[in-house]
Formats: sequence, structure tokens, C-alpha cells
Amino acid sequence: MTAISEPEPLNRTPPSLTGRFRRDPLLLLATGIAKAWWPVWGTVTRLPATSADSGVFPVRVVGREQVALDENVIALTFAAEDGGLLPRWYAGAHLDLLLPSGRIRQYSLCGDPADQSAYRIAVRRIPDGGGGSVEVHDEISVGDTLSVMGPRNAFPLALPGVADGTDPAAAHLRFIAGGIGITPILPMLSHAQRLGYDWSMIYTGRSRESIPFLDELTRYGDRITIRTDDEHGLPGVDDLVGPLDGDRPIALYCCGPVPMIDLLRAHLDGRRDLELHYERFSPPPVVGGSEFTVNLARSGTSTTVAADESLLAALRRVYPGVPYSCQQGFCGTCRLQVLDGEPEHRDSLLSDAERAGGDILTCVSRCAGDHLTLDL
Repeated sequence: MTAISEPEPLNRTPPSLTGRFRRDPLLLLATGIAKAWWPVWGTVTRLPATSADSGVFPVRVVGREQVALDENVIALTFAAEDGGLLPRWYAGAHLDLLLPSGRIRQYSLCGDPADQSAYRIAVRRIPDGGGGSVEVHDEISVGDTLSVMGPRNAFPLALPGVADGTDPAAAHLRFIAGGIGITPILPMLSHAQRLGYDWSMIYTGRSRESIPFLDELTRYGDRITIRTDDEHGLPGVDDLVGPLDGDRPIALYCCGPVPMIDLLRAHLDGRRDLELHYERFSPPPVVGGSEFTVNLARSGTSTTVAADESLLAALRRVYPGVPYSCQQGFCGTCRLQVLDGEPEHRDSLLSDAERAGGDILTCVSRCAGDHLTLDL
């Protein structure tokens, strides 16, 4: 800024509009009004205090029911705590559930996307898991208030023909669900049915007692084939996929255990007459890994990460309380800072700047050398 020097002003009284007053009465009146009005104006124009939106909001548990005959799967229904509408979601989306213990877990939304008054999730009890499902089963009741984030969608339903206006019957949709993998598929079925798509589904599991929502699926009739291991044995890839005549494109949507998804990927690799979309509920296997050492800077602890073991699994051995959730590299719960060593990033979440700043997702990423030191 440039300073401008001005001459000293003469010591004169400014003239009034009439020449009779040493100070202009109109200016005195305007000044008085301004002084009285300014506090009021400041009040009505004050900007509201703002804070960063974390995306977390409260919901109330309004329903709880057993949805599998073996009683190991429960469905929870949530409503907005204030009774209003919930954020919109689409088939394939999930919620991040912030449990009272501090655990964060992702659960697919399996209700009706057109209904913004409620969310529904389903949770299978896994006694030897990370504790989240047991907490939901044993400690969450109707009337409780929980915090959630989302919805987010890592498994969207991309329907053929929607964009170009072609006949929905020109393509076939094949849905494949294994056990609790039915949850993201459920809203896809109703959406495909409503739009008039030609679709079919195979639903597999250990037994009829173990797979959820059987009663709800009866409305679709013979479009759905139920196949259980105790009655039919493990399904082969042809049982899962169904006929592939090559005459029309097929889109497959699969959610289930890792072996099922790996079987489909290997069998369908290179085919150009279909698309495979999938979501897994278990950590992906480590591919092309090598052994390295991880050092925890705060505790001074070190451990070895095996070639076929995730960094997160190794950390949990020596530090069981380390946070994690999806175990697939997209939620960010397990993010830590690298203090030394070269990470090998395998996630789909972190930006280049975050990676350059030392962030790493321990559930899927590894070490490009022989050691990492983490701020833990």
C-alpha cells in the first residue's frame, strides 16, 4: 500500500447548509440514526457460526427383527432422530455405523431407496470377528440413538439401456448373492423389477436356516433360484452364472464370500459379452506381497508382516485397538502416518497429496522396501 502525504488542514468550522449553525443539523440527525441503527443492523446481518460438516448424523432405532431362521441375522430399521427425511440413497449403497464402543462398521442398505423415512440394514453375528456384529446383536435395541455417516455407494447398479433409451429386455441382469451378500442385492431386485428388466438371480448359502430374507424373496417367484450347500453341494461357476448364449449382453452383480468372487473373476476373465460387478464383505487376499518389518514409533514395538498377510492384520497382533472398518481400502478408518520407509499404496481413496504427506491405509497397502515406521 502506498502512503500519500497531505498538507495539514486549516482549523475551520465546516459551514452548515443554512450558514447559521456551526454543525449541520441534518448531519447530526443522520449520525444519530446511524448510531442507533448500527447495533440492530449488526444483529440481523451477523453470519451464523459455521463448523466443518463431518457427515455424521443421529438416527433412532425404530425396528429390530430376526430375518434368518437360525436367528444369527437381525435387521435394524432407523429413522431420523428429528422425524424428518433421511438423505437419499440408491441401490448398492451402505452406511457407516458408529457404534457406542467406538467401532465403525459398514452395512449395506437393504430397504427401499424410494422411502426417505427409514433406513434398513442387516447384520450377521460373527462371534470370532472384530466385535462389531456381536455388539450390534447384544447391545443395540429399539429406541436407541446411534450415529451414522453416509450413505455412500461403492457398488452402484448401472442398468443397461437407461442412458441410451434402448429396450430393457435387450439385456439380461444376473444377480448372485451368497449368504449375507443378499443385502446390497435386495434393493437392486426391486429396482430392476420396477423398470421392467429381464433378470434372474441365484441365492446360495450353507442352509436355508442360515440365509436371510427368504420370505421377502418369495414375491419374485421363479426368477430366483435358492441353492444351499447342505442340499445341493457347493455351486460351480455354471450354477452361479447361468446360461451364457452370447446373443445379448449380460451384466452380473455379485456379492458374497471371497472364494465365490474369485471363482467368477477367473472364469469370466476375457469375456466380452458380459460385465461383472461385485462387492466383497471380506478383506481381499494379498497378491504379490513380500515380507517386511513394521515399527511402531510411539511404543517402540516391531513386528514382521508376512508376504500373504495384510499390514493391518500384523498391527492388530501387537496393538489390538488399532482402528479399522471396511478392510478393503475405501473407508479410510485405518489411516495412519508413515514416518520412515516407502509405502506401496494399494487403496482407491487417498489422493496424491495425501500419499505424499505420509498417509497410508493399512488394510490394503504395504511396503515397497523392507521396513515401515508408523506414527502409532
